[in-house]
Amino acid sequence: MSDDIVIQTRALSKVYRDFWGRQKVRALKPLDLEIHRGEVFGLLGPNGSGKTTTIKLILGLLFPTEGEAIVFGKRSTDVSKNERIGYLPEESYLYRFLNAEETLDFYGRLFDMPAATRSERVDSLIKMVGLDKARKRQLQEYSKGMTRRIGLAQALINDPELILLDEPTSGLDPIGTREMKDMILRLKSEGKTVVMCSHLLADVQDVCDRIAILHQGELKELGRVDTLLTVADVTQIRARNLSPECQNEIREVISRNHGELMEMDNPSTTLEELFLSIVRDSEARPGRRANVEPVTSDT
Repeated sequence: MSDDIVIQTRALSKVYRDFWGRQKVRALKPLDLEIHRGEVFGLLGPNGSGKTTTIKLILGLLFPTEGEAIVFGKRSTDVSKNERIGYLPEESYLYRFLNAEETLDFYGRLFDMPAATRSERVDSLIKMVGLDKARKRQLQEYSKGMTRRIGLAQALINDPELILLDEPTSGLDPIGTREMKDMILRLKSEGKTVVMCSHLLADVQDVCDRIAILHQGELKELGRVDTLLTVADVTQIRARNLSPECQNEIREVISRNHGELMEMDNPSTTLEELFLSIVRDSEARPGRRANVEPVTSDT
């Protein structure tokens, strides 16, 4: 596997069975994905589409029925990879009688971090997530948004190369949501790889480089956000310094009237419109599969 590829899944699938071994739910159909180093990757889908199952298979919390997931060149079931991963689950289960400093110090000890490094890391993360004034308060006094922030700090305590975020903006107000998105972009600028699940499509559109849309356990769409949202059969022209008489003219008229052509390209739809269109099409044509990008073989 190329060093540029952090996560690779090959025909990864998961079937949940009942007590007698009979198939109960096919949560994930054969999935082929490659997630590259340094990108923000969005995993989208309605409830029950297989997003959380995919994340748990990547983390090694579940065993695949078929196929495999490779993380940092190792099988997902190899626990040694976890020291390079940070994970923010949809619901953070933290010790509510501890304060922010004690919480992060506890998780730093689990990674066997030296005391001086741990103290510096705890202080910087608390400031990063905006909890400096609440660092001494017990977590049981935190609002949902504050709990989300300390959960992110806990996921970053080991300075991971790969961060998995499940609904990272859940419970945050508009300011907190913007700050969370800025933190994700900051992590990207530091060379981190971020994989996020979210139902808030505008948030994904703002920060993700590429997305995969799942529906009923099947990959329906995969690609760059800007490419998927481009409306290919419509041309959009933006210009200024044009008189009203020449506004309905085309490129030659703009030049003849000394106008400035500011932009001429394909307009974009929104991620929400793309998402709903794919889900509706999937329900109408359940056999349709995504045109997936090729999976790189081992080198």
